[in-house]
Amino acid sequence: MSGPLHPAPPPVRPLRIGLTGPIGCGKSTVGRRLAEHGAAVIDADELARAVTAPGEPTLAAIRARFGDGIFASDSALDRAALAAVVFPDETALRDLEAIVHPAVRARLDGSVAGAERAGATVIAIEAIKLVEGGLAVACDEVWLVACEGATQRARLAARGADPGDVEQRIAAQGDIVARLAPVATRVLFTDGSLEATLAAVDAALAEALARRGQGAG
Repeated sequence: MSGPLHPAPPPVRPLRIGLTGPIGCGKSTVGRRLAEHGAAVIDADELARAVTAPGEPTLAAIRARFGDGIFASDSALDRAALAAVVFPDETALRDLEAIVHPAVRARLDGSVAGAERAGATVIAIEAIKLVEGGLAVACDEVWLVACEGATQRARLAARGADPGDVEQRIAAQGDIVARLAPVATRVLFTDGSLEATLAAVDAALAEALARRGQGAG
């Protein structure tokens, strides 16, 4: 007679890591390293660009709030013109986020569900507004990626960013590191070499997986 049947254990939900931090501090570098370890990386900035592409319903609401001046002649959103309007104006920035964030959240939820169906063991969500946008509560860990202001500005300058635009964006984010440090599971400083940053990511991932009883891929 065969022994008693035991139900199979429920599948382990993927480890969800939220990546946040100021512009130019290395979130994408951390995300790429996690992808090298097999993580499904979802970039909220890319989703924001997708939901404001030509033909998307958010554009009508953006036009109604900010006018025709932030649109190019082909009716595509002029992102530089929009940035010039919203980053110096906290109210305007909040209004834009109120239009865009719900659409981004819907796309993000769909991407997370798709990654889970595909069997991802780690899902990383990269977003500057991870905490403010309510995404952090769905994450097992929040990684705050930070660096010194001089390093941040040098990296943005190396990308060819306009200095005035850089300062507006940095000012709009405020002291994001101090604000988010209390809710971060861990803080990754990226001022050192690329090798040092990648090693820190490797160690953080190994520790996070060990805490959940999973092995690193």
